[in-house]
Amino acid sequence: PAAALLGALDASLDLGCAAIGGKDSMSGTFEDLNVPPTFISFAVGTAKTGDIISPEFKTAGNFVCYTQNIDTAEKLIAAKKAVSAYAVGYGGIKEAVFKMCIGNKLGFRGDFEEKRGGFILECPEETETVLGRVIENFFFNNIDLTGILQIYENKLEPVFPFQTPSPNKKPPKIFSDKTPPKYGGGKTGRPRAVIPVFPGTNCEYDTARAAARAGILPETVLIRNIKPEFIRESVLELKTAIDSSQIIIIPGGFAGADEPEGAAKFITAVFRNQRVKESVENLLERGGLILGICNGFQALIKLGLLQFGRYAEAGENSPTLTFNAIGRYQSYLARVKISSRLSPWLSKCDPDEIYTIPIAHGEGRFVAPEAAARELAAAGQIAAQYVNLAGEPTYDIRFNPNNSALAVEALSSPDGRVLGKMGHSERAGKDLYKNIPGNKFQPIFEGGAGYFR
Repeated sequence: PAAALLGALDASLDLGCAAIGGKDSMSGTFEDLNVPPTFISFAVGTAKTGDIISPEFKTAGNFVCYTQNIDTAEKLIAAKKAVSAYAVGYGGIKEAVFKMCIGNKLGFRGDFEEKRGGFILECPEETETVLGRVIENFFFNNIDLTGILQIYENKLEPVFPFQTPSPNKKPPKIFSDKTPPKYGGGKTGRPRAVIPVFPGTNCEYDTARAAARAGILPETVLIRNIKPEFIRESVLELKTAIDSSQIIIIPGGFAGADEPEGAAKFITAVFRNQRVKESVENLLERGGLILGICNGFQALIKLGLLQFGRYAEAGENSPTLTFNAIGRYQSYLARVKISSRLSPWLSKCDPDEIYTIPIAHGEGRFVAPEAAARELAAAGQIAAQYVNLAGEPTYDIRFNPNNSALAVEALSSPDGRVLGKMGHSERAGKDLYKNIPGNKFQPIFEGGAGYFR
C-alpha cells in the first residue's frame, strides 16, 4: 500500500493533476472479518457524450483495427469512423477481442501478433492496422466462445452468485384494456406534485426533474427525524403540501436504511400518521394521483393503497414485496412491457413497446397467493411485466431481476390512479446507457400530467 500511494503521488505530480481520495469502510478488522489494507488507483477523463462509444462489437462484417496512438483513436471516434473501442490491457489483444465479442455475442476472425497496450477499434471501413473482421457466429476464429463465456461469467459464482434457478414454468402473458378514469376536477394546467424525501431517499432529484420535464410542478418536502419535534414539524409540512397538490410521488431509495425488518417501514409509519392519512384520502377523493417507485412501491403496497385504492392493514395472505430470490441487491437495465391500460400514469405508454428501464433494489420480488394474484390480473391491476428478448414474461433472472410472481414489475389500484413500480422510469435522459439497446424513455410522468389536462 505504501508503494502504491507513492506511485499515485508520483503520477499526480507528473500529470499536474489533483488526486481524489476515498476511504474503504471495510478496511481493517470488524468482528470476525479481517480485510487486508488495500490501495486502488484509477484515472478518469472527460469528453463530450456525443463522442463516447461502447466496447462491444456492433455489426458483422465490420473491420477490427488496432492502433497504439490515442490521438488517432480519438479522431476516428470523433469522426464517427469507429463504432466501438476497447483499451488493450494486461490480457493483450486476445482478451480485448473476446470481451468485445461477448456484449452482442458476435464473433471474430483474423490473425495478429499479440500485443499489450493500444486500442482496438471496430470500423465500418478499413483503417489503421486491420486485425480481422467481426463475424455473425459467436466464434473466435474456429473456437466456440460459448464455453469460455460460461467460465468467465461463473468464476465468482461460488462467492458472489449472480444466478438463481428459475421455476420450470412460464408466467402468463397478461393484458387488460380497461379504460382509465378521467379527471373530474376540470383542467388544472400544470398540476402540483409533492415529493416526500425521507432519510435514505436517493432519487428525489431525478424524480423532480422527470416531473418538471413532463409539465408537473414538483415540490420536495424533507422528512427530518433527528428530534421528535422535527418529525412533528415535517408531518405538518407534508400535510400542507399534500393539501395543495394533485399528485403524490414517493421516490426510490433506502428509507430508514430499509430497517428494521424490511423496506419502507419508515415511509409507511409517516403515511399512517392520522393527519397525513386524512390528506392522502382527501387527495384521492378529489381525483388525485399517487405514484411510488421502488421504495415508494414498497410503501404503497404495505399501506394497501395499491391493492384496494385505500388504506388497509396487510394480512398474512396479502400481496407484498419481499427480498429478491437471489438474496441480494440487483442493479441493471430490465425489459418491461405494459400489461394494462387502466392507470392514467400509463396513458402515454405503448402496450406493444418494450421499455428498457433501470432497476436497483434488494426487495422487489412480488409475492401473492395464487387466488389473490389472479384477482389482481382480472381487475387489470397488474400494470407491467418483466419480459425476455422475445417480449414474453419470464422468471429468468437475467430479465426478471427478483423472480417476481407473474413477472410483475408494476401494480395499480383498482381504479388505476395509484401506481407502484420497481423500475426507475425517472432515470432517463440524453446519452444515458448508450451501450444498452432499447427504448429507455417510458412516459409515465407525461401520462400523469396529461390526466389533468
